[in-house]
Amino acid sequence: MAGMTGRMSTVIKAKISKMLDKAEDPAETLDYSYQKQLEALQNVKKGIADVVTSKKRLQMQSQKLEQSVVKLDTQARQALSAGNEELARTALERKQLAQTELQSLDQQVAELEAQQQKLIDSEKKLRAKIEAFRTKKEVIKAQYSAAEAQVRISEAATGVGEEMADVGLAMQRAVDKTENMKARADAVAELEAAGTFEDLTQLGEGGTDDIDRQLAELTSGSMVDDELAKMRAELGVGGGAAPGQLEAGAGGAATPTGDVPAAEPAQEEKP
Repeated sequence: MAGMTGRMSTVIKAKISKMLDKAEDPAETLDYSYQKQLEALQNVKKGIADVVTSKKRLQMQSQKLEQSVVKLDTQARQALSAGNEELARTALERKQLAQTELQSLDQQVAELEAQQQKLIDSEKKLRAKIEAFRTKKEVIKAQYSAAEAQVRISEAATGVGEEMADVGLAMQRAVDKTENMKARADAVAELEAAGTFEDLTQLGEGGTDDIDRQLAELTSGSMVDDELAKMRAELGVGGGAAPGQLEAGAGGAATPTGDVPAAEPAQEEKP
């Protein structure tokens, strides 16, 4: 389980690192670094100011102690001249304490002066580094901008960029569709030439083709024959009846052939 957790953590960190690397802009990173260095330089200057302030405060206390030492020495002399040895002793004791404290203050002031000098030297070095970084930063930003522009131009010229790749894919899809349509048109033309498809312009009435028309004629002929046979049976006419007999049957009963009266001779016209 521990191994799985470690692996998952590594994968997540790798994904996040890749995302950050993709989103990182070198120009922005350099500007941010330069800004942080300026803040550090400002903090160093503030530290120098604080050290100098503390040193000045100690120097003021040292001056007051020096004045107190001189005053106590004068008071001790005056008391001893007045015959008050005890008072003179007290004044000298206070003078001794003031001198001890003054020596401590002088030592602290010396330490602050040394610290101040170190900070000043550090501030000078840091300022020089920051100035060099600023110059290098601008050079790197210019080089990056030029390289980025060159990449964009090269991608546009060679068609390897994302936008040009999309255009190339769209063009390839259009070519594929065109080729498919041409192949389909050629296939339809080939099948039509082979007679695979029915020619709708050659259909007969009612939208039927030759086969349908022949089947209709065959059915119609059968019905006519059946109707004709029925009619012959009703009229008592044989299968080989003459057309004249059929015409007679149409007007009434048929006259037998042997009973047909002879035609009367035409009368001559009297003058």
